[in-house]
Formats: sequence, C-alpha cells, structure tokens
Amino acid sequence: MEHVRAGIDDLIYPIGGEPPHGFDPPSERLEATERYFQAGETTLELVQSYGSGDIVVLVVIERQHGEIGGLPDQDLPLRVPLVYRSNDSEWRLVHWHADPLVHGISLDQLPAFTRG
Repeated sequence: MEHVRAGIDDLIYPIGGEPPHGFDPPSERLEATERYFQAGETTLELVQSYGSGDIVVLVVIERQHGEIGGLPDQDLPLRVPLVYRSNDSEWRLVHWHADPLVHGISLDQLPAFTRG
C-alpha cells in the first residue's frame, strides 16, 4: 500500500464507511490494514482494459487467500475496477473498488448482504 499514489481529488473507497475524497491515510490506518490481512497470496486475472488519453481502466479479479481479521486462511476473490490517471509523468490510482460477488448471490441472500 505504500506504493499507491493518489491526488487530492481522487476517490478511493475504504473498507466500509462513507467514500472519502483524496487519500492521505495516517500510518496507523495503513498499519491496522496490514495487521488485518495476514499470510496471504494474490494473483490478478485481467478481465478487460481500456485506455484513452490520460486515463486507463483495468477490470480485474483479485484471486487471493489469507488470514483475514484473525480468521483462518480463506479464499477471498474480488471483482475490482482500477482507474489510473496520468499526472506529472506518473500514473496515479484515482479509483479502486472491490466487490466480493465473484460467485454471485441469490435474490434471497441480497437483503442480508446489503445490511452488512
């Protein structure tokens, strides 16, 4: 996470909560996130890509497993759109969102899922 660059007008959703604008997390938040996700591996599967001018969009599936929040090792595949913008000769991540519905859910499961 220390290699992610984001600008003041960028939109990156945290895990839970309201979507903030900008990305200037205190080191305590990054350290807490690193403690929450332990002993895992991730591979990326590119689903689609698009580029135009100074914008690149990647849609990937993060296929990962690890110890999450103190629970035993488990699979956690995520559908993730990544939007990058070129700014001052470097690419900055301006949007990231993870969706755990790689396998889908039934309409009966949807209300419980959205309640959290």
